[in-house]
Amino acid sequence: MRFGHFFYPMKFDDSNDEQAIQECLDEAVLVEALGFDAIWIAEHYFTGECVYGDPLVFASAVAVKTSRIELGFGILELPLHNPVRVAIQTALLDNLCQGRLIVGTAKGSNYNAYEYIGFGTNPDLGADQMEEAEELLIKAWTTDNLEFKGKHYQASFPMVRPRPYQKPHPRLARACLNPDSVREMGRIGRPVLLRGRSTSATAANIGVYREAMEEAGHDEATIGRNLDQVWVWREMHLAETDEQAFEEFLPAQYDAFTRMEHYRTRWNPAEYPMERQTPPMNREGYAETPDPDAAENIIGSPKRVAEQLTQMRESGIRNLMLTNRGLMSKEKTEKSLRLFSEQVMPHFRN
Repeated sequence: MRFGHFFYPMKFDDSNDEQAIQECLDEAVLVEALGFDAIWIAEHYFTGECVYGDPLVFASAVAVKTSRIELGFGILELPLHNPVRVAIQTALLDNLCQGRLIVGTAKGSNYNAYEYIGFGTNPDLGADQMEEAEELLIKAWTTDNLEFKGKHYQASFPMVRPRPYQKPHPRLARACLNPDSVREMGRIGRPVLLRGRSTSATAANIGVYREAMEEAGHDEATIGRNLDQVWVWREMHLAETDEQAFEEFLPAQYDAFTRMEHYRTRWNPAEYPMERQTPPMNREGYAETPDPDAAENIIGSPKRVAEQLTQMRESGIRNLMLTNRGLMSKEKTEKSLRLFSEQVMPHFRN
């Protein structure tokens, strides 16, 4: 298995953003030293849901602070950006990190409709723009003397400079929330990023993805490579004992959920309805041993976490994007990461 550190740093207190951002950079250096395989960077605005605000600028800082670890966006909400500018920015970033870049994309959802409104657009337009935006992004990376005339974007220019470090362009992945979108990415052979809820449900989506690739005629080598690039996002926090980990993380997670529900209720326009999100599972929802059919986060002692990862590996999950959403102190976060690196990761490297 491979393990990624997912930056999703929720800092609702705006009194010391400078320190919070610096701690994120320190964390990036730490996880590379601890042997993690990737750093993933989220994109959210206006609330402190991601304290650094701009993922592309933050990723550039991470690129020059690290030397080995892969860097991925999980995700760029592509319709919020001009695709040609993203092509230039990511080509530069790909050079700064010398080919370690993975560009994960998605259109976002109505849960954060206020982000689209904040940038003067709307989620309906974003959904309509998504495929064309990604088409223009790829053509901008790869086409000289480009003449692009689409429904939403028109562009004409000699070439993108700098050229991407990776050829023909940085690796792409698409975040998928439901089996239909997973199936579509399987048909075109695009690696996917999945939001893990239960281990069983995630395994089912990976099965849908494989089946769609097989039905579309992709050969076994391609299917294998793509399955190796499927990453699954889960919350994680370790402590010396299960109870300590639960007591530290679950109240902070529920508080963050409540704050974000408040923002969404206040700022999401009524014309973009959303199903109410399910609150995080409380302590009573966690069985004595990990339950693959429950929406368990990866929380507990190294022993419990290793048991859960064993279930995941056996179900076909190969890569994990792991985050505490910045909800723990710097000291507790570092302790959790060290416990994971020293007492869990070594058992899953073969």
